[in-house]
Amino acid sequence: MATAKTDPNVLVLIDALKAESRSSGVGIWRDIALRLEKAKANWAEVNLSKLERYASEGDVIVVPGKVLGSGSLNKKLTVAAYGFSESAKIKIEAAGGKNLTIMELVKEMPQGTGVKIMR
Repeated sequence: MATAKTDPNVLVLIDALKAESRSSGVGIWRDIALRLEKAKANWAEVNLSKLERYASEGDVIVVPGKVLGSGSLNKKLTVAAYGFSESAKIKIEAAGGKNLTIMELVKEMPQGTGVKIMR
């Protein structure tokens, strides 16, 4: 039996992403909204070691879920996610990168050019 999302923050984010996708015609925001609509057990949980392995210096990465602090990060990345662990925030900033919420990324890069989704 499927249940509806009850977290008002998630609902607002999903609605805002879909509205941005409709108004600007950019499909990446709709894709992220659809991923966030899934059960929270199916959301992405990405460790820093995965970011280190697959991302290049200066990449803009969006994680439709949570970024966890396991591993090390030596690349300057801009990472947007629904949530971050405290250790992940500290390690990303120590590497010279930025932590953003998904909505901050949408406002910063409304066309979504060069944004990579990692799960």
